[in-house]
Amino acid sequence: MGKLKSFVKDWSLPIVMGVGVLAYFLFSAAGFSADVRQAAARTVGVVQPLLLFAMLYISFCKIEPSKVRPRRWHLWLALIQAGSFLAMAAVAMLVPADNASVLAQCAMVCLICPTATAAVVVTDKLGGNTLSLVGYTIVSNLVAAVAVPAVVPLVNPGIGMNFAHSFFIIIKQVFPLLVFPFLLAWLTRLFFPRFLRMVLAVKDLAFYLWMFALALAMSVTTRAIVHSGLSAGCFAGMLAVTLVCCALQFGLGKLIGGRYADRISGGQAMGQKNTVFIIWVAYTFMNPVVAVAGGLYSIWHNSVNSYQLYRTRHKAK
Repeated sequence: MGKLKSFVKDWSLPIVMGVGVLAYFLFSAAGFSADVRQAAARTVGVVQPLLLFAMLYISFCKIEPSKVRPRRWHLWLALIQAGSFLAMAAVAMLVPADNASVLAQCAMVCLICPTATAAVVVTDKLGGNTLSLVGYTIVSNLVAAVAVPAVVPLVNPGIGMNFAHSFFIIIKQVFPLLVFPFLLAWLTRLFFPRFLRMVLAVKDLAFYLWMFALALAMSVTTRAIVHSGLSAGCFAGMLAVTLVCCALQFGLGKLIGGRYADRISGGQAMGQKNTVFIIWVAYTFMNPVVAVAGGLYSIWHNSVNSYQLYRTRHKAK
């Protein structure tokens, strides 16, 4: 029994990811009516942001807002985030409008995508600096909010949106989920210290919520891949592009963060992405096929997280 418990702890993320994939296929095979499937999709659409909100709120309760401030490595990562996005946008405009353009756009969204809101949970488990991670999460969202509406219309002129309209849509979509939990946690710290102690007393609550959210995300990812209609060649190309983007960003984040004694936070800030943002941007501003990149990147960055958490757990033994 002890070995089984240890195995589940060591490989909790791959197990949860597998459960999410299996849940989709079981639900699909159950033969539910279209109304039930639509109701399930709407429920997931509501539950996912609520889980993210709760995770962020719990994580922010551990942080003193006055200590969240810009770091030098934030600038370097922001420059890489914006510069690589611009470079891939140029490639997307130069290549023919076929699979090559789709792959370039996949790289674009993976590179400009802001830090995942759940990254603070993983950073905390890995022993990183959550204060600096929260700071870059805000910076990366600002970079994406400016860069996407400024550049994507050049790659895809057919969207018919100007900069101001696109910028407002992105801010409206992203920032409430980032800012409101922060403000609520700050108010809790100021006016409800007893409730704050109750929240913090539940060990690893944010982590368990994240695992549940991950299972849902993997079900949604599986559905997107199954219904994408991609050719085998294009799908293989997307797998390769998203893997390279993931490895490159984790590596650069760790390298630059390490120069400022913030290696773990730098890696998570650059490598762990808000893949829901990728999917949303693809559907809203780009080719919907590009949305599959968000699901594939989610598989890669959670695989990296699983390995990192495994190593951290065994180092502590």
